[in-house]
Amino acid sequence: VQLQASGGGLVQPGGSLVLSCTASGVSLESYAIGWFRQAPGKEREGVSCIDQRGVKNYYTESVKGRFTIFREDDKNTIYLRMNSLNTGDTGVYFCGSRSQFCSSWETDFTSWGQGTQVTVSS
Repeated sequence: VQLQASGGGLVQPGGSLVLSCTASGVSLESYAIGWFRQAPGKEREGVSCIDQRGVKNYYTESVKGRFTIFREDDKNTIYLRMNSLNTGDTGVYFCGSRSQFCSSWETDFTSWGQGTQVTVSS
């Protein structure tokens, strides 16, 4: 599965962004999709994950209530809506896929997109 992540950019604290993860040539309906981020000098961390049905989703504690993950299978796209952004959200955001249920572990995902930069700064 070849994934493409997009939608990153520079935003002020308190601002919003919507990231997109899509694939060409393959349907993402049968995959759980996870969003991970990597800040400079830090390890990649799981941010959110959506399962195949969009029912059992996962959010890391620091983004609960601010981020929403959802999927539009007719567009073959998974989104991550990010509100109330703060400087701690800065990093490169990656989307990954796995054929089983959601996971917060990077090693559970088998395919990755190239990443999109999110910078939160005044």
